[in-house]
Amino acid sequence: MKIAILDDYQDAVRGLDCFKLTAGHDVKVFSNTTRGLGQLAIRLAPFDALVLIRERSSFNRALLAKLPNLKLLSQTGKVSGHVDVAAATELGIAIAEGVGSPTAPAELTWALIMAAQRKIVPYGQHLKEGLWQMASLEPAHNTLGTALKGRTLGIWGYGKIGQLVAGYGRAFGMRVLVWGSEASRTAAVAAGDTAAASREDFFAQADVLSLHLRLSDKTRGLVTAQDLARMKPTSLFVNTSRAELVADGALEAALPQGHPGAAALDVFTDEPLPPTSALLRMPNVLATPHLGYVERDGYELYFSYALQNIADYAQGQCTRLLNPEVLAHARQLAFRNAGNP
Repeated sequence: MKIAILDDYQDAVRGLDCFKLTAGHDVKVFSNTTRGLGQLAIRLAPFDALVLIRERSSFNRALLAKLPNLKLLSQTGKVSGHVDVAAATELGIAIAEGVGSPTAPAELTWALIMAAQRKIVPYGQHLKEGLWQMASLEPAHNTLGTALKGRTLGIWGYGKIGQLVAGYGRAFGMRVLVWGSEASRTAAVAAGDTAAASREDFFAQADVLSLHLRLSDKTRGLVTAQDLARMKPTSLFVNTSRAELVADGALEAALPQGHPGAAALDVFTDEPLPPTSALLRMPNVLATPHLGYVERDGYELYFSYALQNIADYAQGQCTRLLNPEVLAHARQLAFRNAGNP
């Protein structure tokens, strides 16, 4: 098969152990991104299969319709709204899903919390410039870091990642306060954590508030300007899940007002994030380039499934299809074309 691996920004996939699964196939790795419909269509038109790295590229009906050779989209992890599944199915394009792990994003979340609370990045940057114990050249931001013990860690979304982060918080002596569905709050209480009495109390009490929700029509824009305004001027807002969970522009407007006092972010509405973004100019924002799942063990896991799915599909035996009816239909056509009634 002719395979394209998209948006491998660091050109890392070819160095993975699992890349050997592509043996016998014609593989092209794209380390740069293009966004225009026409440009993408021209770039991807020759390929039979595409490997998608999470949601780095989106495939709507208009784009899929311009890819007549495409037979398979092999997703690292799960499809999350960036592929028009109905259109792909109508066009006879199979979609294979893989698996994910909560470990890397949970660890990155905690790394961001620690770095932001202790101002590690600005201290380190200024030390290279010969400035000792200087967090900022601006007196208003040249403040002390803050320890975590005894403070309240707010977690919205008590799934696999949220539970891991809660465990890290407990290990650091924090009180864990959970908001979310009734099932999430019940699970939190069963684990020894505290369920917030209300959404308002959740935002008002948290010293560190971290989002761990899946993006859907119900959760898009779920965190509002009113929610953020309730946060303490000393609080930290953390988002390693999806930028779209927050109402458009709400965080950019809230941070200069001091509620919350700071943010640690790994996800953005526009990715790659343009250097002109207002968030990058705010001294109270720690930003990383969507690194939640970007580490070697995670990549080996994601791509071993994605590439194995392609190998299985080529043999007509892929069991991880989101739309298996496409493969069944293709078999029926092949059977009829072979002259069978």
